[in-house]
Amino acid sequence: MPSNEEIIRELYAAGEGQGMDTKKFVSMFSEEGYMLDIPSGTKFRGQAIGDSIAGLARAFPDVHRELLDFYVTENVVVVELAIRGTHKGELALASGTLAPTGKTIDAPCCDVFKLEGGKVTCFHCYNYPSVMLQQLGVDIG
Repeated sequence: MPSNEEIIRELYAAGEGQGMDTKKFVSMFSEEGYMLDIPSGTKFRGQAIGDSIAGLARAFPDVHRELLDFYVTENVVVVELAIRGTHKGELALASGTLAPTGKTIDAPCCDVFKLEGGKVTCFHCYNYPSVMLQQLGVDIG
């Protein structure tokens, strides 16, 4: 069986830009598994997990997660990363839809995963939407 770090690296690979495989991404979660977007408090389960990462890829078709550091304990994997991409598609925001700006993002992020039996049981994504919006030229007031 692959190590928990190898499983998470494979999960990230399934979520990359043009090679994105949302079906595989979702299949790597346990039946009870979920993804929690910490800034918004939104919890995704099942196909909604795949829809969430696909939405980011529609807005940033070249989305890439630069994996900077991994910290692994028995069943927890913490990853420091940067989300990078070019805003070429519509981006859904709580305030409405942002038309493509053509600008690039390089937003810091930290993801925390818990795994059991080779499957992700929870994925907490600590991202910084304010940084991304500033990089896109949105006035966040």
